[in-house]
Amino acid sequence: MTRFRLSAALLAALLAACGPAKPAEPSAGGPSAGCMSRAYPNIGGPISLVNQDGEQVTEATYKGHPTLIYFGFTYCPDVCPMTLVTVKRAYDRLPEGVSPPQTLLISIDPERDTPEQLAQYVSTNAFPDNLQGLTGTPEDVRAAADAFLADYSRIEQPGSQSEYSMDHTSLLYLMDEDWKLKTFFTHEDTDEMIATCLTEMLE
Repeated sequence: MTRFRLSAALLAALLAACGPAKPAEPSAGGPSAGCMSRAYPNIGGPISLVNQDGEQVTEATYKGHPTLIYFGFTYCPDVCPMTLVTVKRAYDRLPEGVSPPQTLLISIDPERDTPEQLAQYVSTNAFPDNLQGLTGTPEDVRAAADAFLADYSRIEQPGSQSEYSMDHTSLLYLMDEDWKLKTFFTHEDTDEMIATCLTEMLE
């Protein structure tokens, strides 16, 4: 069973950001003030992966417009699909004139998540229309996750038909046009809160 957990590295980054030498300061008030104070410069970095069409992509592919990134996998029984459904609902709440960010699912299970598997998964009607799936070699996937301080590990399930599952950090990372972190969302953030925050940040 996949479950939410913050990596130790991410916790350290958040604690360091709240230290007296460099306090985190919200850039706006109101109900989304919390998400406005989550832009940590040490979260986010380069990627070199393959999309669901088999095309090589890097962070440069997505520069020029906001991008929402999620690390998950297609065999995830609950957390991943529910997170993507929440994103879809948040996008549906955006007011006219506010375009949703490009949405990426970076698979942390490259052994099973081939481009073909991802192509089928991201076309699910309950997920965002602009969802793209990315995969790659185990080394490239790990490098991408490390750049975002996203933790994951394989959990063997000998008695299960799937043989194993993946335990992973469940965060949504919003990158700006220059591939710099603007904020992140946790499993506790509702679609309404995400929509409110995206509206303030993307208008």
